[in-house]
Amino acid sequence: MAKQETLTNKEKYCNFCVNKQLVLDYKNTNLLRRYISSFGKIVPSKRSGLCSKHQRKMSQEIKRSRIMALLPFVLK
Repeated sequence: MAKQETLTNKEKYCNFCVNKQLVLDYKNTNLLRRYISSFGKIVPSKRSGLCSKHQRKMSQEIKRSRIMALLPFVLK
């Protein structure tokens, strides 16, 4: 039974902790769009797989990018 549980529970990892070359910046809209849902909401860390440190940084950069008008507040 334990073997089956390990196969179904695929563990997510933080992309920024694994790949140190990725930099969070409000000007990198292509990277930020990956963490926005189809409704324009910020994706939670449970779905995105980010650690809490990078999730806080990601949400801050998304909000900063929205204020600078690089990302829309609402998707149509």
